[in-house]
Amino acid sequence: MSSGITLSAATRQNLLSLQETADMAATNQGRLATGKKVNSALDNPVNYFTAVGLTDRSTALSGLLDGISNGIQTIQAASKGVDAASSIVKQMQSVVTQMQSNAATNLPKLQGTAALGTAAEATATGKSRHDVAVSKKIVGATTPADATTAGIVGVDATKVDTFQLKAGTTVTNIAIGANDTVNDLVNNINKSGIATAAVDSLGQIQITGTGSDTLTVSAGLLDGTTGALTADATELAKLTGGATASAAGGTSAQRSALVDQFNNLRTQLDQAVKDAGFNGTNLLNGDSMSIAFNEKTGSAQSKLQMQGNALSSSSLGLGTFVDSSTAQAGANFGVQNNSDLTKASDALTNALASLKSVSSTLGSNLSTVQNRQTFTKEMMNVLDTGAANLVNADMNAEAANSQALTTRQSLGISALSLANQANQGILQLLR
Repeated sequence: MSSGITLSAATRQNLLSLQETADMAATNQGRLATGKKVNSALDNPVNYFTAVGLTDRSTALSGLLDGISNGIQTIQAASKGVDAASSIVKQMQSVVTQMQSNAATNLPKLQGTAALGTAAEATATGKSRHDVAVSKKIVGATTPADATTAGIVGVDATKVDTFQLKAGTTVTNIAIGANDTVNDLVNNINKSGIATAAVDSLGQIQITGTGSDTLTVSAGLLDGTTGALTADATELAKLTGGATASAAGGTSAQRSALVDQFNNLRTQLDQAVKDAGFNGTNLLNGDSMSIAFNEKTGSAQSKLQMQGNALSSSSLGLGTFVDSSTAQAGANFGVQNNSDLTKASDALTNALASLKSVSSTLGSNLSTVQNRQTFTKEMMNVLDTGAANLVNADMNAEAANSQALTTRQSLGISALSLANQANQGILQLLR
C-alpha cells in the first residue's frame, strides 16, 4: 500500500489475515461446488493426470460392455436354437417309434399250405400235428409217422443238400444233413439273423423275414467251389409244404401317414436353426463372432473368438422319409423298410449327441463371457474409485473448513475494528 496513508501495524496484520482467509474461503467454496480438490493440473499435476488416465481406461471398458452384452445375447440365442432343435429331434424320435410299433405287419412271410404233420399222423402217434412235423427227418423216402416211426418228409438227398435264404444282398446257406429233422432246419433258420421259422398247430411251416427286404428261399445242391446253388423247386415245395419261394414285405398305412409328419418336423428343425440369430449374427448358421475384453489392440488385446456351427437336418445326418419298402441311399429312409427305420433311429440318437456337444460348447463360452462381463464391471469400479481418491475432496472436511473460515473471517473483522479504535480516540481529541 503506497497510497501515502499510514496504517498501524495491527491494522496491516489484520488486513493480511482477512485476505488469507478470503483466499482460503474461495478455495473451499470451489471444492464444495465441484466436489473435487484437484480440478486441473495446476492444483496437483501428478494426481490430476493419473486420475485422467484411470478415468479414460474406465470409459474405454464401459464402451466394451456393450459388445460383451451383445455377445452374451448372441450366444444365448444360439443356445435357445439348439434347445428347440433338440426338442424337435425328440419329436422325430417319437414318430419313428410309432413307425416301428407295427413292424410285424411289414415283414415278408412264406406260409406252407401242405401240412408236414397230418391229422392222420397225429392220431397214429398220439401227438399234436406240430410235434409230428418237427420230429420228421428231412431226407429220404417219404414215410408217414406212426407209433414206431418219426416219419420222413421225403426230400431227395441227390438233389438237395442246402437250404438257402436271401434277403436284400444277404445270403445264408444252411446245410441239410442225412439225419437232420424239420426241427433242426427251423432252429438253423432262426440262427440266420435274416429270417425266423416256426411250425404252427396245423403242422405247416412258416418262414418270416426279420427285415423288410424281399425274402427268397431255395433248396438244392451247393457247388463247394463256386458257391452257386442248383435249385430244385420240386424239392423245395416238399420241404416247405408248398410255400411260395419269395415274398415281399407288406405296406403299412400307418407308416405312410407318418411320412409327412416326420418330413415337416425336419423342415421345422431347419427353420428354428435359421431363426436363432441375434443382431445379424447366427452361430448356428456358421457365423463367427469376436468379443473384445480389454481396450488394447493387436497381440495385447484380450478377446474370445467363436466360430459357429452350420447346423441343419442334413448336417445332423437326418434325411427325408420316402414311402417305400426299398432301403434308401445316403441319409434318406424308406418308411416301409425296417432296416431303414433302425437307421433313422440311430441317426436321431447321433443327432441328439451332436446337439448336446454344441450346447456344451455354447454354455462354456457363455460362462466365459459372463465372467468377463462381471470382471469388467468390477474393474471399472476399481478404476473410478482410484481416480476419485486422487482428485475428490473430503466433503465432510470441506464443510467443517467452511464453518471455521466463516468464524475466522468474523473474528478478523472484529480484530480489525479493535485495531482502529486507537485512531478513533485521536479523532475525538481533534474535535
